Amino acid sequence: MERKYDLEERCCLFAAAVVKHTDTMPNTKAGNHLAGQLLRSGTAPALHYGEVQGAESPKDFIHKMSGALKELRESKNNLRVQVLSGMMDAKNQEHAWLIQECGELVAIFTASVKTAERNNPRK
Repeated sequence: MERKYDLEERCCLFAAAVVKHTDTMPNTKAGNHLAGQLLRSGTAPALHYGEVQGAESPKDFIHKMSGALKELRESKNNLRVQVLSGMMDAKNQEHAWLIQECGELVAIFTASVKTAERNNPRK
């Protein structure tokens, strides 16, 4: 049975939503700063995941997945700052989806890294 969305697809959909969201952020000092940061961290996991698929070893897989996870965590905190500062409305359907999807991707990548580390302990 094929899953509705594979991880690569979810990362790409999240990145595309981040691109659209950052283009709507306010043209203020704070808006531009957070938009630039989110644009980088929110699109990076999709690009990192392409590298993950070509990992040359379990250690390389863990390293590349950890890089994507780091970017997702940065994106999650960026979105939280936007909500807390009033720059983003968490009740808006598109914003709520971004926040939820980022949280789910963090959970998926965290579990994947932990599983890979457990299955390939450092010697």
